Amino acid sequence: MEKVSFVDPETNEEVFFAVEEETQVNGIQYLLVSEADAPEDAEDVNAYILKALHTQDEEVLYEMVSDDVEFAAIAKVFAELTDEDTDVSF
Repeated sequence: MEKVSFVDPETNEEVFFAVEEETQVNGIQYLLVSEADAPEDAEDVNAYILKALHTQDEEVLYEMVSDDVEFAAIAKVFAELTDEDTDVSF
């Protein structure tokens, strides 16, 4: 399973996430990620939606989707791509 790192802007702590699913909407890449250290058989795992940002030197950075409207739209896409037991909510 692919993993991505994310630096928490509040604590500057690097956190690793497991990529569960990815999609592209209107030319923007989104990742549905979960906590990388969560056990595979865990029933409740926190998941997040990350949005890809490209820098001038073509490095890809990710930020949490915080806009409620954008989150709801992308969560709906991920809900359709994942199984029925996945609850993607803000």
